[in-house]
Amino acid sequence: MKLRVRSLVIACLVFVSAAFAAAPDWEALGKRWWAHVQYLADDKLEGRNVGTLGFAMAAAYVTEQFKNAGLQPAGVNGYAQPVEFDVAQIDESRSSIELVRDGKAEAVKFGEEAFFSVGKDLAEKAEAEAVFVGYGLTVPELNYDDLAGQDLKGKIAVYVTGGPGNMPSAVKAHYQSSDERRKALRKAGAIGTAAIPNPKAAEVPWSRVAGARLQARMELHDPASNGGPGWKVALVVNPEHADKFFAGSGHQFQEVLDALNADKALPHFPLAVKIREKSAVKRSQVSSENIAGVLPGSDAALSKEYVVISAHLDHLGIGEPVNGDKIYNGAMDDASGIASLIEVARAMKESGAKPKRSILFLAVTGEEKGLLGSRYFAEHPTVEAKSIAADLNMDMYLPLFALKYLEVQGLGESTLGDDVRAVAEQSGVQVQADKQPDHNRFIRSDQYSFIRKGVPALAFKFGWLPGTPEEKLFNDWYKERYHGPADDANQPVDLVGAAQFNALLTKLALRVADEPQRPAWEADSFFRRFAQ
Repeated sequence: MKLRVRSLVIACLVFVSAAFAAAPDWEALGKRWWAHVQYLADDKLEGRNVGTLGFAMAAAYVTEQFKNAGLQPAGVNGYAQPVEFDVAQIDESRSSIELVRDGKAEAVKFGEEAFFSVGKDLAEKAEAEAVFVGYGLTVPELNYDDLAGQDLKGKIAVYVTGGPGNMPSAVKAHYQSSDERRKALRKAGAIGTAAIPNPKAAEVPWSRVAGARLQARMELHDPASNGGPGWKVALVVNPEHADKFFAGSGHQFQEVLDALNADKALPHFPLAVKIREKSAVKRSQVSSENIAGVLPGSDAALSKEYVVISAHLDHLGIGEPVNGDKIYNGAMDDASGIASLIEVARAMKESGAKPKRSILFLAVTGEEKGLLGSRYFAEHPTVEAKSIAADLNMDMYLPLFALKYLEVQGLGESTLGDDVRAVAEQSGVQVQADKQPDHNRFIRSDQYSFIRKGVPALAFKFGWLPGTPEEKLFNDWYKERYHGPADDANQPVDLVGAAQFNALLTKLALRVADEPQRPAWEADSFFRRFAQ
Protein backbone atom coordinates (compact mmCIF):
# COMPACT_ATOMS: atom_id res chain seq x y z
CA MET A 1 0.00 0.00 0.00
CA LYS A 2 2.83 2.38 0.97
CA LEU A 3 4.55 1.56 -2.33
CA ARG A 4 1.41 2.42 -4.28
CA VAL A 5 1.06 5.74 -2.44
CA ARG A 6 4.72 6.54 -2.99
CA SER A 7 4.40 5.73 -6.69
CA LEU A 8 1.33 7.93 -6.94
CA VAL A 9 3.11 10.82 -5.24
CA ILE A 10 6.09 10.47 -7.57
CA ALA A 11 3.77 10.36 -10.60
CA CYS A 12 2.03 13.52 -9.41
CA LEU A 13 5.35 15.28 -8.88
CA VAL A 14 6.49 14.28 -12.35
CA PHE A 15 3.22 15.56 -13.82
CA VAL A 16 3.47 18.87 -11.96
CA SER A 17 7.13 19.27 -12.92
CA ALA A 18 6.29 18.58 -16.56
CA ALA A 19 3.47 21.10 -16.43
CA PHE A 20 5.78 23.78 -15.04
CA ALA A 21 8.50 22.87 -17.53
CA ALA A 22 6.02 23.18 -20.38
CA ALA A 23 4.78 26.62 -19.29
CA PRO A 24 6.37 29.20 -21.60
CA ASP A 25 8.47 31.96 -20.11
CA TRP A 26 6.45 34.70 -21.78
CA GLU A 27 8.61 37.48 -20.39
CA ALA A 28 11.80 35.96 -21.81
CA LEU A 29 10.14 35.28 -25.16
CA GLY A 30 8.84 38.85 -25.22
CA LYS A 31 12.32 40.22 -24.55
CA ARG A 32 13.68 38.07 -27.38
CA TRP A 33 11.05 39.54 -29.71
CA TRP A 34 11.75 43.06 -28.48
CA ALA A 35 15.49 42.71 -29.17
CA HIS A 36 14.69 42.45 -32.90
CA VAL A 37 12.50 45.56 -32.69
CA GLN A 38 15.27 47.45 -30.91
CA TYR A 39 17.76 46.65 -33.65
CA LEU A 40 15.41 47.43 -36.54
CA ALA A 41 14.13 50.66 -34.94
CA ASP A 42 17.57 51.90 -33.88
CA ASP A 43 18.51 55.39 -35.06
CA LYS A 44 21.48 53.96 -36.95
CA LEU A 45 19.06 52.40 -39.47
CA GLU A 46 17.56 55.86 -40.03
CA GLY A 47 13.99 54.66 -40.44
CA ARG A 48 14.63 51.88 -43.01
CA ASN A 49 13.46 53.89 -46.01
CA VAL A 50 13.39 52.02 -49.32
CA GLY A 51 16.67 52.18 -51.20
CA THR A 52 18.74 53.39 -48.23
CA LEU A 53 21.69 51.92 -46.34
CA GLY A 54 19.42 51.58 -43.31
CA PHE A 55 17.03 49.36 -45.24
CA ALA A 56 19.95 47.29 -46.56
CA MET A 57 21.16 46.79 -42.97
CA ALA A 58 17.66 45.68 -41.96
CA ALA A 59 17.46 43.28 -44.92
CA ALA A 60 20.83 41.76 -44.00
CA TYR A 61 19.64 41.30 -40.41
CA VAL A 62 16.44 39.54 -41.49
CA THR A 63 18.37 37.33 -43.91
CA GLU A 64 20.71 36.23 -41.14
CA GLN A 65 17.79 35.56 -38.78
CA PHE A 66 16.05 33.47 -41.46
CA LYS A 67 19.23 31.43 -41.88
CA ASN A 68 19.50 30.92 -38.13
CA ALA A 69 15.89 29.74 -38.03
CA GLY A 70 16.68 27.06 -40.60
CA LEU A 71 14.62 28.55 -43.40
CA GLN A 72 15.65 27.72 -46.94
CA PRO A 73 16.19 30.57 -49.43
CA ALA A 74 13.01 31.35 -51.34
CA GLY A 75 13.96 34.49 -53.24
CA VAL A 76 15.55 34.98 -56.65
CA ASN A 77 19.06 35.65 -55.40
CA GLY A 78 19.19 33.47 -52.32
CA TYR A 79 16.69 34.93 -49.87
CA ALA A 80 16.35 38.20 -51.83
CA GLN A 81 13.87 39.16 -54.53
CA PRO A 82 15.14 42.40 -56.14
CA VAL A 83 12.55 45.15 -56.67
CA GLU A 84 13.17 48.31 -58.72
CA PHE A 85 11.43 51.61 -58.02
CA ASP A 86 10.93 54.88 -59.88
CA VAL A 87 11.32 57.79 -57.47
CA ALA A 88 9.74 61.24 -57.63
CA GLN A 89 10.33 64.06 -55.16
CA ILE A 90 8.71 67.48 -55.32
CA ASP A 91 10.75 70.68 -55.15
CA GLU A 92 8.24 73.10 -53.64
CA SER A 93 10.59 76.06 -54.06
CA ARG A 94 10.06 75.79 -57.83
CA SER A 95 6.42 74.65 -57.71
CA SER A 96 3.07 76.31 -57.14
CA ILE A 97 -0.65 75.68 -56.81
CA GLU A 98 -3.11 78.46 -57.64
CA LEU A 99 -6.87 78.81 -57.72
CA VAL A 100 -8.00 80.90 -60.67
CA ARG A 101 -11.36 82.61 -60.13
CA ASP A 102 -12.77 85.38 -62.36
CA GLY A 103 -9.40 85.74 -64.00
CA LYS A 104 -7.58 86.28 -60.71
CA ALA A 105 -5.10 83.78 -59.30
CA GLU A 106 -4.88 83.05 -55.58
CA ALA A 107 -1.91 81.10 -54.26
CA VAL A 108 -2.42 77.95 -52.20
CA LYS A 109 -0.03 77.64 -49.27
CA PHE A 110 1.99 74.43 -49.34
CA GLY A 111 1.56 72.35 -46.23
CA GLU A 112 -0.97 74.58 -44.54
CA GLU A 113 -3.68 74.41 -47.23
CA ALA A 114 -2.70 71.66 -49.67
CA PHE A 115 0.21 69.82 -51.24
CA PHE A 116 1.11 67.68 -54.25
CA SER A 117 0.67 63.94 -54.28
CA VAL A 118 3.58 63.26 -56.61
CA GLY A 119 3.38 60.56 -59.28
CA LYS A 120 5.18 59.59 -62.45
CA ASP A 121 2.80 61.52 -64.72
CA LEU A 122 2.46 64.76 -62.73
CA ALA A 123 2.49 67.54 -65.33
CA GLU A 124 5.09 70.31 -65.23
CA LYS A 125 2.25 72.74 -65.93
CA ALA A 126 -1.50 72.22 -65.99
CA GLU A 127 -4.72 74.17 -65.57
CA ALA A 128 -8.22 72.70 -65.44
CA GLU A 129 -11.70 73.23 -64.06
CA ALA A 130 -12.69 71.36 -60.93
CA VAL A 131 -15.82 69.42 -59.96
CA PHE A 132 -16.76 68.18 -56.48
CA VAL A 133 -17.84 64.54 -56.88
CA GLY A 134 -18.69 63.50 -53.32
CA TYR A 135 -16.70 60.36 -52.55
CA GLY A 136 -15.70 59.89 -56.17
CA LEU A 137 -16.81 56.25 -56.12
CA THR A 138 -18.34 54.01 -58.75
CA VAL A 139 -19.69 50.72 -57.35
CA PRO A 140 -21.47 48.73 -60.08
CA GLU A 141 -22.70 46.00 -57.69
CA LEU A 142 -24.73 48.52 -55.71
CA ASN A 143 -25.76 50.74 -58.63
CA TYR A 144 -23.90 53.53 -56.88
CA ASP A 145 -22.09 56.11 -59.00
CA ASP A 146 -20.83 59.48 -57.77
CA LEU A 147 -19.70 60.24 -61.32
CA ALA A 148 -23.01 59.71 -63.12
CA GLY A 149 -24.13 62.86 -64.88
CA GLN A 150 -20.91 64.71 -63.99
CA ASP A 151 -18.90 66.41 -66.73
CA LEU A 152 -15.37 65.44 -65.82
CA LYS A 153 -13.74 65.37 -69.22
CA GLY A 154 -10.43 67.20 -68.95
CA LYS A 155 -11.25 68.30 -65.39
CA ILE A 156 -10.03 67.73 -61.86
CA ALA A 157 -12.18 65.59 -59.55
CA VAL A 158 -12.34 66.92 -55.99
CA TYR A 159 -13.56 64.32 -53.51
CA VAL A 160 -13.72 63.39 -49.84
CA THR A 161 -12.00 60.14 -48.95
CA GLY A 162 -14.14 57.31 -47.61
CA GLY A 163 -17.60 56.21 -48.66
CA PRO A 164 -21.25 56.10 -47.60
CA GLY A 165 -21.90 54.82 -44.10
CA ASN A 166 -24.52 52.33 -45.29
CA MET A 167 -22.24 50.72 -47.87
CA PRO A 168 -20.86 47.29 -46.88
CA SER A 169 -17.36 47.84 -45.55
CA ALA A 170 -15.62 45.28 -47.80
CA VAL A 171 -17.19 46.73 -50.95
CA LYS A 172 -16.47 50.28 -49.85
CA ALA A 173 -12.89 49.48 -48.97
CA HIS A 174 -12.16 47.90 -52.34
CA TYR A 175 -13.64 50.65 -54.49
CA GLN A 176 -11.88 53.44 -52.64
CA SER A 177 -8.50 51.82 -53.16
CA SER A 178 -6.31 54.02 -55.32
CA ASP A 179 -6.43 51.63 -58.30
CA GLU A 180 -10.21 51.32 -58.39
CA ARG A 181 -10.96 54.99 -57.82
CA ARG A 182 -8.42 55.95 -60.48
CA LYS A 183 -9.96 53.56 -63.03
CA ALA A 184 -13.42 55.04 -62.50
CA LEU A 185 -12.29 58.66 -62.60
CA ARG A 186 -10.11 58.16 -65.66
CA LYS A 187 -12.99 56.43 -67.44
CA ALA A 188 -15.10 59.50 -66.71
CA GLY A 189 -12.44 61.68 -68.33
CA ALA A 190 -10.75 63.27 -65.30
CA ILE A 191 -7.12 64.34 -65.69
CA GLY A 192 -6.46 64.93 -62.02
CA THR A 193 -7.69 64.71 -58.44
CA ALA A 194 -7.81 66.76 -55.28
CA ALA A 195 -8.47 64.52 -52.27
CA ILE A 196 -9.88 65.94 -49.03
CA PRO A 197 -9.18 63.56 -46.12
CA ASN A 198 -12.39 62.57 -44.35
CA PRO A 199 -12.26 64.18 -40.88
CA LYS A 200 -14.43 61.35 -39.48
CA ALA A 201 -11.72 58.80 -40.26
CA ALA A 202 -8.64 60.89 -39.45
CA GLU A 203 -5.97 58.84 -37.66
CA VAL A 204 -3.28 61.51 -37.42
CA PRO A 205 -3.35 65.32 -37.28
CA TRP A 206 -2.98 67.29 -40.50
CA SER A 207 0.40 68.60 -39.34
CA ARG A 208 1.90 65.10 -39.58
CA VAL A 209 0.15 64.38 -42.89
CA ALA A 210 1.53 67.58 -44.36
CA GLY A 211 4.91 67.04 -42.72
CA ALA A 212 5.47 63.96 -44.85
CA ARG A 213 4.73 65.71 -48.13
CA LEU A 214 8.36 66.30 -49.10
CA GLN A 215 9.33 62.66 -48.83
CA ALA A 216 10.09 60.87 -52.08
CA ARG A 217 7.17 59.00 -53.63
CA MET A 218 7.81 55.70 -55.38
CA GLU A 219 6.22 53.49 -57.97
CA LEU A 220 7.24 50.11 -59.29
CA HIS A 221 9.54 50.37 -62.26
CA ASP A 222 8.02 47.18 -63.65
CA PRO A 223 5.40 48.29 -66.24
CA ALA A 224 3.21 45.25 -65.59
CA SER A 225 2.86 46.11 -61.90
CA ASN A 226 2.86 49.89 -61.67
CA GLY A 227 -0.89 50.52 -61.87
CA GLY A 228 -1.11 52.21 -65.27
CA PRO A 229 -1.15 55.92 -66.16
CA GLY A 230 -1.12 58.44 -63.33
CA TRP A 231 -2.55 61.92 -62.86
CA LYS A 232 -1.48 65.20 -64.44
CA VAL A 233 -2.68 66.94 -61.28
CA ALA A 234 -2.84 65.28 -57.87
CA LEU A 235 -3.41 67.24 -54.67
CA VAL A 236 -4.27 66.61 -51.05
CA VAL A 237 -6.35 69.38 -49.48
CA ASN A 238 -6.55 70.30 -45.80
CA PRO A 239 -10.23 69.92 -44.76
CA GLU A 240 -9.92 73.07 -42.66
CA HIS A 241 -9.13 75.04 -45.82
CA ALA A 242 -11.47 73.27 -48.24
CA ASP A 243 -13.72 76.32 -48.44
CA LYS A 244 -10.97 78.08 -50.35
CA PHE A 245 -11.66 75.60 -53.17
CA PHE A 246 -15.46 75.82 -52.72
CA ALA A 247 -15.70 79.63 -52.77
CA GLY A 248 -18.10 80.95 -55.41
CA SER A 249 -19.75 77.58 -56.01
CA GLY A 250 -22.78 78.32 -53.85
CA HIS A 251 -21.69 75.59 -51.42
CA GLN A 252 -19.54 75.42 -48.31
CA PHE A 253 -17.53 72.51 -47.01
CA GLN A 254 -19.66 72.53 -43.85
CA GLU A 255 -22.51 71.27 -46.03
CA VAL A 256 -20.38 68.25 -46.88
CA LEU A 257 -19.38 67.75 -43.23
CA ASP A 258 -23.02 67.87 -42.14
CA ALA A 259 -23.92 65.20 -44.69
CA LEU A 260 -20.94 63.09 -43.57
CA ASN A 261 -21.92 63.32 -39.92
CA ALA A 262 -25.56 62.48 -40.68
CA ASP A 263 -24.62 59.63 -43.07
CA LYS A 264 -26.52 61.35 -45.85
CA ALA A 265 -25.70 61.46 -49.55
CA LEU A 266 -23.02 64.00 -50.42
CA PRO A 267 -23.76 66.80 -52.88
CA HIS A 268 -22.12 67.00 -56.30
CA PHE A 269 -21.43 70.30 -58.06
CA PRO A 270 -18.96 72.13 -60.30
CA LEU A 271 -16.53 74.41 -58.49
CA ALA A 272 -16.17 78.02 -59.55
CA VAL A 273 -12.40 77.79 -59.89
CA LYS A 274 -9.73 76.42 -62.12
CA ILE A 275 -6.79 74.75 -60.47
CA ARG A 276 -3.47 75.82 -61.93
CA GLU A 277 -0.29 74.02 -61.00
CA LYS A 278 3.38 74.14 -61.79
CA SER A 279 5.55 71.33 -60.49
CA ALA A 280 9.26 70.70 -60.37
CA VAL A 281 10.00 67.06 -59.69
CA LYS A 282 13.33 65.34 -59.19
CA ARG A 283 13.21 61.83 -60.65
CA SER A 284 15.50 58.86 -60.04
CA GLN A 285 15.50 55.10 -59.48
CA VAL A 286 16.39 52.97 -56.48
CA SER A 287 16.75 49.25 -55.85
CA SER A 288 15.40 47.32 -52.90
CA GLU A 289 14.38 43.76 -52.13
CA ASN A 290 11.85 41.45 -50.58
CA ILE A 291 13.32 38.76 -48.30
CA ALA A 292 11.79 35.26 -48.50
CA GLY A 293 12.59 32.07 -46.66
CA VAL A 294 10.68 28.80 -46.57
CA LEU A 295 10.09 25.97 -44.14
CA PRO A 296 9.45 23.08 -46.55
CA GLY A 297 6.31 21.03 -46.05
CA SER A 298 6.46 17.38 -45.08
CA ASP A 299 3.57 16.04 -47.16
CA ALA A 300 4.41 14.83 -50.66
CA ALA A 301 1.42 16.58 -52.22
CA LEU A 302 0.59 19.46 -49.85
CA SER A 303 4.22 20.60 -49.61
CA LYS A 304 3.76 22.11 -53.06
CA GLU A 305 1.33 24.63 -51.50
CA TYR A 306 2.41 27.60 -49.39
CA VAL A 307 1.06 29.42 -46.37
CA VAL A 308 2.62 32.90 -46.44
CA ILE A 309 3.38 34.79 -43.23
CA SER A 310 4.22 38.38 -44.11
CA ALA A 311 5.26 41.73 -42.66
CA HIS A 312 6.86 44.85 -44.13
CA LEU A 313 10.46 45.78 -43.48
CA ASP A 314 10.45 49.39 -44.69
CA HIS A 315 9.38 52.55 -42.92
CA LEU A 316 9.49 56.28 -43.68
CA GLY A 317 13.16 57.10 -43.11
CA ILE A 318 14.17 60.67 -42.30
CA GLY A 319 11.47 63.34 -42.43
CA GLU A 320 10.12 66.57 -41.03
CA PRO A 321 11.42 67.00 -37.46
CA VAL A 322 8.91 66.67 -34.63
CA ASN A 323 10.16 68.00 -31.30
CA GLY A 324 13.65 67.97 -32.76
CA ASP A 325 13.51 64.30 -33.86
CA LYS A 326 13.69 63.66 -37.60
CA ILE A 327 14.11 59.84 -37.65
CA TYR A 328 10.88 57.94 -38.23
CA ASN A 329 12.01 54.68 -36.63
CA GLY A 330 8.89 52.56 -37.27
CA ALA A 331 9.14 50.35 -34.18
CA MET A 332 5.51 49.24 -34.26
CA ASP A 333 5.22 50.02 -37.97
CA ASP A 334 6.46 47.46 -38.74
CA ALA A 335 9.60 46.32 -36.94
CA SER A 336 7.16 44.61 -34.58
CA GLY A 337 5.75 42.48 -37.41
CA ILE A 338 9.20 41.60 -38.74
CA ALA A 339 10.29 40.63 -35.22
CA SER A 340 7.27 38.34 -34.98
CA LEU A 341 8.07 36.87 -38.39
CA ILE A 342 11.52 35.95 -37.08
CA GLU A 343 10.23 34.61 -33.76
CA VAL A 344 7.55 32.45 -35.39
CA ALA A 345 10.20 30.92 -37.66
CA ARG A 346 12.46 30.33 -34.66
CA ALA A 347 9.63 28.77 -32.63
CA MET A 348 8.91 26.33 -35.44
CA LYS A 349 12.57 25.34 -35.61
CA GLU A 350 12.84 24.89 -31.84
CA SER A 351 9.67 22.78 -31.68
CA GLY A 352 10.72 20.64 -34.63
CA ALA A 353 7.50 21.50 -36.45
CA LYS A 354 6.90 19.59 -39.66
CA PRO A 355 3.92 21.25 -41.34
CA LYS A 356 2.32 19.44 -44.26
CA ARG A 357 2.19 22.55 -46.43
CA SER A 358 5.27 24.68 -46.84
CA ILE A 359 5.35 27.93 -44.87
CA LEU A 360 6.88 30.93 -46.64
CA PHE A 361 8.18 33.76 -44.46
CA LEU A 362 8.10 37.04 -46.39
CA ALA A 363 9.54 40.43 -45.39
CA VAL A 364 8.46 42.94 -48.03
CA THR A 365 9.74 46.31 -49.06
CA GLY A 366 7.78 49.37 -50.18
CA GLU A 367 4.65 48.95 -48.07
CA GLU A 368 4.78 52.61 -47.06
CA LYS A 369 5.00 53.53 -50.75
CA GLY A 370 1.64 51.91 -51.53
CA LEU A 371 2.00 48.16 -50.86
CA LEU A 372 4.54 48.03 -53.68
CA GLY A 373 6.84 45.24 -52.51
CA SER A 374 3.99 42.85 -51.82
CA ARG A 375 2.35 43.88 -55.07
CA TYR A 376 5.52 42.99 -56.92
CA PHE A 377 5.75 39.64 -55.14
CA ALA A 378 2.10 38.88 -55.93
CA GLU A 379 2.71 39.75 -59.58
CA HIS A 380 6.03 37.87 -59.72
CA PRO A 381 5.93 35.24 -56.95
CA THR A 382 9.07 33.22 -56.32
CA VAL A 383 6.86 30.12 -56.05
CA GLU A 384 4.08 29.06 -58.39
CA ALA A 385 1.30 31.66 -58.07
CA LYS A 386 -1.52 29.12 -57.79
CA SER A 387 0.33 27.33 -54.99
CA ILE A 388 -0.11 30.21 -52.51
CA ALA A 389 -2.91 29.04 -50.23
CA ALA A 390 -3.15 31.84 -47.64
CA ASP A 391 -1.52 34.99 -46.31
CA LEU A 392 -1.28 35.85 -42.61
CA ASN A 393 -0.05 39.44 -42.48
CA MET A 394 1.32 41.42 -39.57
CA ASP A 395 1.41 45.17 -39.85
CA MET A 396 1.52 47.21 -36.67
CA TYR A 397 -0.55 44.80 -34.60
CA LEU A 398 0.06 47.06 -31.57
CA PRO A 399 0.83 44.99 -28.45
CA LEU A 400 0.21 47.97 -26.19
CA PHE A 401 -1.63 46.00 -23.50
CA ALA A 402 -2.47 42.44 -22.48
CA LEU A 403 -3.70 40.06 -25.19
CA LYS A 404 -7.27 39.40 -24.10
CA TYR A 405 -8.92 40.23 -27.43
CA LEU A 406 -7.60 39.81 -30.96
CA GLU A 407 -9.10 41.97 -33.68
CA VAL A 408 -8.99 40.12 -36.98
CA GLN A 409 -9.41 41.96 -40.26
CA GLY A 410 -11.02 39.69 -42.84
CA LEU A 411 -12.56 37.55 -40.10
CA GLY A 412 -15.79 36.76 -41.95
CA GLU A 413 -14.38 36.65 -45.46
CA SER A 414 -12.84 33.17 -45.60
CA THR A 415 -12.52 29.89 -43.75
CA LEU A 416 -9.40 31.33 -42.14
CA GLY A 417 -11.87 32.97 -39.76
CA ASP A 418 -12.77 29.54 -38.39
CA ASP A 419 -9.09 28.70 -37.98
CA VAL A 420 -8.23 31.84 -36.02
CA ARG A 421 -11.28 31.42 -33.78
CA ALA A 422 -10.20 27.88 -32.96
CA VAL A 423 -6.61 28.69 -32.02
CA ALA A 424 -7.64 31.84 -30.13
CA GLU A 425 -10.11 29.85 -28.06
CA GLN A 426 -7.35 27.38 -27.18
CA SER A 427 -5.24 30.31 -26.05
CA GLY A 428 -8.00 31.93 -24.00
CA VAL A 429 -8.24 34.91 -26.36
CA GLN A 430 -11.52 36.31 -27.67
CA VAL A 431 -11.70 37.18 -31.36
CA GLN A 432 -13.20 40.46 -32.57
CA ALA A 433 -14.09 41.73 -36.02
CA ASP A 434 -12.72 45.07 -37.26
CA LYS A 435 -14.22 47.73 -34.96
CA GLN A 436 -13.17 50.69 -37.14
CA PRO A 437 -14.07 49.59 -40.68
CA ASP A 438 -14.11 53.17 -41.99
CA HIS A 439 -10.33 53.23 -41.57
CA ASN A 440 -10.12 50.60 -44.36
CA ARG A 441 -7.23 48.76 -42.75
CA PHE A 442 -8.03 45.52 -44.57
CA ILE A 443 -6.99 47.09 -47.89
CA ARG A 444 -4.24 49.29 -46.49
CA SER A 445 -1.57 46.71 -45.90
CA ASP A 446 0.18 43.91 -47.73
CA GLN A 447 -2.52 41.27 -47.35
CA TYR A 448 -4.46 43.19 -50.00
CA SER A 449 -1.85 42.41 -52.65
CA PHE A 450 -2.56 38.71 -52.05
CA ILE A 451 -6.33 39.20 -51.84
CA ARG A 452 -6.34 40.82 -55.28
CA LYS A 453 -4.78 37.59 -56.58
CA GLY A 454 -7.53 35.51 -55.00
CA VAL A 455 -5.60 34.40 -51.91
CA PRO A 456 -7.56 34.31 -48.61
CA ALA A 457 -5.86 36.48 -46.01
CA LEU A 458 -6.05 37.84 -42.48
CA ALA A 459 -4.48 40.77 -40.64
CA PHE A 460 -4.43 41.47 -36.92
CA LYS A 461 -4.59 44.08 -34.15
CA PHE A 462 -4.66 43.68 -30.39
CA GLY A 463 -8.35 44.07 -29.51
CA TRP A 464 -10.14 46.11 -26.88
CA LEU A 465 -13.60 46.91 -25.58
CA PRO A 466 -15.23 50.30 -26.18
CA GLY A 467 -14.93 52.71 -23.29
CA THR A 468 -11.91 50.98 -21.73
CA PRO A 469 -8.40 52.32 -21.05
CA GLU A 470 -7.20 49.96 -23.80
CA GLU A 471 -9.35 51.76 -26.36
CA LYS A 472 -7.80 55.07 -25.31
CA LEU A 473 -4.28 53.63 -25.51
CA PHE A 474 -5.02 52.30 -29.01
CA ASN A 475 -6.47 55.55 -30.37
CA ASP A 476 -3.90 57.74 -28.63
CA TRP A 477 -1.13 55.70 -30.22
CA TYR A 478 -2.38 56.67 -33.67
CA LYS A 479 -2.69 60.34 -32.73
CA GLU A 480 0.68 60.59 -31.03
CA ARG A 481 2.96 58.02 -32.69
CA TYR A 482 1.61 56.70 -36.01
CA HIS A 483 3.91 57.77 -38.86
CA GLY A 484 5.84 59.97 -36.47
CA PRO A 485 9.28 59.90 -34.80
CA ALA A 486 7.62 58.86 -31.52
CA ASP A 487 7.10 55.35 -32.95
CA ASP A 488 10.49 54.34 -31.60
CA ALA A 489 11.98 51.74 -29.26
CA ASN A 490 11.41 53.91 -26.19
CA GLN A 491 7.63 53.46 -26.17
CA PRO A 492 5.87 51.16 -23.70
CA VAL A 493 4.73 47.76 -24.99
CA ASP A 494 3.37 44.58 -23.43
CA LEU A 495 6.17 42.04 -23.91
CA VAL A 496 4.11 39.16 -22.56
CA GLY A 497 1.23 40.01 -24.89
CA ALA A 498 3.57 40.16 -27.89
CA ALA A 499 5.04 36.74 -27.05
CA GLN A 500 1.58 35.26 -26.64
CA PHE A 501 0.54 36.71 -29.99
CA ASN A 502 3.58 35.09 -31.62
CA ALA A 503 2.59 31.74 -30.12
CA LEU A 504 -0.98 32.14 -31.33
CA LEU A 505 0.19 33.03 -34.84
CA THR A 506 2.50 30.03 -34.85
CA LYS A 507 -0.40 27.74 -33.98
CA LEU A 508 -2.58 29.39 -36.62
CA ALA A 509 0.00 28.97 -39.38
CA LEU A 510 0.59 25.32 -38.50
CA ARG A 511 -3.13 24.61 -38.34
CA VAL A 512 -3.69 26.13 -41.80
CA ALA A 513 -0.65 24.28 -43.14
CA ASP A 514 -1.90 20.92 -41.84
CA GLU A 515 -5.54 21.06 -42.89
CA PRO A 516 -6.56 18.69 -45.71
CA GLN A 517 -8.34 21.46 -47.61
CA ARG A 518 -6.71 24.78 -48.43
CA PRO A 519 -8.52 27.92 -47.18
CA ALA A 520 -11.46 29.16 -49.24
CA TRP A 521 -13.43 32.36 -49.51
CA GLU A 522 -16.88 32.29 -47.98
CA ALA A 523 -19.70 32.17 -50.51
CA ASP A 524 -20.91 35.66 -49.56
CA SER A 525 -17.48 37.30 -49.45
CA PHE A 526 -17.03 40.26 -51.77
CA PHE A 527 -13.38 39.27 -52.26
CA ARG A 528 -14.31 35.82 -53.54
CA ARG A 529 -14.51 37.28 -57.05
CA PHE A 530 -10.73 37.55 -57.24
CA ALA A 531 -10.36 33.78 -56.97
CA GLN A 532 -12.68 33.12 -59.89
